[in-house]
Amino acid sequence: MSTREKVLEEVLVEEQVGNNNEIVLYNDDVNTFDHVIDTLIRVCRHTAEQAEQCSIIVHYKGKCTVKTGELSELKPQCTQLLEAGLSAEII
Repeated sequence: MSTREKVLEEVLVEEQVGNNNEIVLYNDDVNTFDHVIDTLIRVCRHTAEQAEQCSIIVHYKGKCTVKTGELSELKPQCTQLLEAGLSAEII
């Protein structure tokens, strides 16, 4: 005869409330890769590699989420992206 042991595991689940807003950057035919990369580094505090990857995704896919967070944090960043001539919105 064999003995089987049942183990009950307790799992802690943390929910992030209010962190479901995103800044989505859209492709355009006006801005250069360098301008988009520099703007993402300055405004969204991306690393150079992250900004470059986002710009490539935007170019080939048409859009990319470049920042997530609380609305109060994202509004000024989205405004700065728009002032820099980029196409972006908070969703």
